Amino acid sequence: MVAFAGDLNKDFDITWGDGRAKILNNGELLTLSLDKASGSGFQSKNEYLFGKIDMQLKLVPGNSAGTVTAYYLSSKGSTWDEIDYEFLGNLSGDPYILHTNVFSQGKGDREQQFYLWFDPTADFHTYSITWNPQRIIFSVDGTPIREFKNLEPIGVPFPKNQPMRMYFSLWNADDWATRGGLVKTDWTQAPFTASYRNFNAETCIWFFGASSCAKTFSTSTTSSGSWLSQELDFAGHQRLKWVQKNYMIYNYCTDTKRFPQGLPPECNIFGEKNKATHSFYIFYDQNVIPILV
Repeated sequence: MVAFAGDLNKDFDITWGDGRAKILNNGELLTLSLDKASGSGFQSKNEYLFGKIDMQLKLVPGNSAGTVTAYYLSSKGSTWDEIDYEFLGNLSGDPYILHTNVFSQGKGDREQQFYLWFDPTADFHTYSITWNPQRIIFSVDGTPIREFKNLEPIGVPFPKNQPMRMYFSLWNADDWATRGGLVKTDWTQAPFTASYRNFNAETCIWFFGASSCAKTFSTSTTSSGSWLSQELDFAGHQRLKWVQKNYMIYNYCTDTKRFPQGLPPECNIFGEKNKATHSFYIFYDQNVIPILV
């Protein structure tokens, strides 16, 4: 399935907010609002099992402390999978925090947080998720900021079996969102509004228990499905390093206080890529494990 920027009514349903969520301009723009009584949200009509998804967001301007603008994929149930962008508001003049996380089988704890190199409230910017069987890539305006690889051979759960819907929401989280809950939402600034537009997606739609990409999985990947095997090239790795060196402010893989029994297994690996076989050799606990990439 390929969805292009157009009528958001065709791809999304407003799910909550009592009129605070609106689709405007003949389906070209969606706005979410938050006041003291309620936030708002919407979800995709379809469920997806893998995809390359772009969405443009313009975040709550001014004093946005206490608010969270969310953009994520999630399945249902007690052992759900989830891929998160959450934008944590802040006082006027202070930078937004971009919070990312990956859940698999109901377990997350894999947060990375970033500042952005632009003002995300001044204009629209594109936030992308590439999710295929080998990896998840988070990108901002085409620049990768995070890669989460499928490392199931060393016991790291990876979301690849449960179809997920896309969700967007704006809500109050002043118990934790800004400086750990120290800065509360200033309701005199309400209503707070975030805007979404230009949804573009190439996805495998889950329909009646089957994936629309089943034939693609069983044959060689076509050019239209290149995202199904997409990986970062050299330039992409360099841009990723630039972002993580200059703009990353939290990485679960360095938080030893949080994991007194030891960091998650993916935090303790390094490897070398074999260019001839296109496999990635992971060195973990003195064992060599080949992982196809």
